[in-house]
Amino acid sequence: MGLTSIKLELLVGLLAVVGLVASVWWIWPRLSARTWPAVAGRLVVLVGNQMLTLATLGLVLNNYFGFYGTWEDLLGTGGGQTSAPIVADPAAPGAQAPALRPAGGVQVIGTTHVPLASGGRSDAGGRLQEVVISGATSRLSSPAFVYLPPQYFEERYANTRFPVIVALTGYPGDARNLVTRMNMPFVAAKAIAGNEMAPSIMVLMRPTVAPPRDTECVDVPRGPQAETYFTKDLKDAMASGFRVGTDAASWGILGASTGGYCALKISMRHPEAYSAAVSLSGYLRPPIDATTGDLFGGSRRLMRENDMMWRLIHLPHPPISVLLTSSQKGESNYKMTLDFLAAVRPPMRASSLILPSGGHNFNTWSREVPQALPWLARQLRTPAQDVPIEPAPSPSS
Repeated sequence: MGLTSIKLELLVGLLAVVGLVASVWWIWPRLSARTWPAVAGRLVVLVGNQMLTLATLGLVLNNYFGFYGTWEDLLGTGGGQTSAPIVADPAAPGAQAPALRPAGGVQVIGTTHVPLASGGRSDAGGRLQEVVISGATSRLSSPAFVYLPPQYFEERYANTRFPVIVALTGYPGDARNLVTRMNMPFVAAKAIAGNEMAPSIMVLMRPTVAPPRDTECVDVPRGPQAETYFTKDLKDAMASGFRVGTDAASWGILGASTGGYCALKISMRHPEAYSAAVSLSGYLRPPIDATTGDLFGGSRRLMRENDMMWRLIHLPHPPISVLLTSSQKGESNYKMTLDFLAAVRPPMRASSLILPSGGHNFNTWSREVPQALPWLARQLRTPAQDVPIEPAPSPSS
């Protein structure tokens, strides 16, 4: 039986009930003696009942939230992306750490190297900077990681401004998960080295810029201006600290779960800021619950405008490219994803990546990123006034 099978859920639940009844009515009286075998037997019965109860709860919660779609997802045997470890910059014994200074709205905390393979050159894949990015307009700031491809440091690219991909976690999220769980810097480095995508800068962060509140990337009336942070402040801060393109054609955004909704919403509402987006297991309208509070200040207009399906039906379609992912088995957004794709009309363009199975988890997204990331990079361009980006040489050459 499949992991998400109702039959499995009912069977394990029935075994838990039968085990509890049998323990109280039949087994426990026969283990009431004060002997070591009887005590050991009672311990086994208690542990067995607890395991059955926990298994039932686990199956119910997994089916409700869609964490794992198959046994392969649960056991980690579904073909997830492997990666080389990201290592810190070596420092000479006794040497002091270099002074770190802000670059515009970007405060650099530290730097690591991104290798292309285990045992290879530690910096062959570029560098990863841990930063804090502050917004002048929204007054918000957020921790992030900035991935810089190896070409960024080469002399032939000294006058080149690079395309930018913003990658978002789910809620509440931790930007570190994009590095340690989804291996995005390594995936990007490998794709660039293999000429699958042009050298691009990545900004890895979470959508939670006013923790602990889940703003759903909305400019909340009389509250956190999260949408302004991602559409204006983030771009201004990156442009002041790095050689990046500044127009929408050079910027794309990708996210998973809540980050997927944010990526789709931000690009649809602000095509002047982002020209392409990837939504990994994203939804189409924000939830309203204890973590979000009142996102729209009671405004039905604002609520509708943040519903992506409503926008497709009632508003002109923006000139952007989007990629939506889902799974036929294990994802709750499968049908709404198909409905959204069917409703897209020019000048908007939509593509899809549909897996046969996969839950709402890092294993599924790690399987999708090696295809989704190069797709997104291909939608972007290097600013025409700068030196064109040349294809990176392959490792074999």
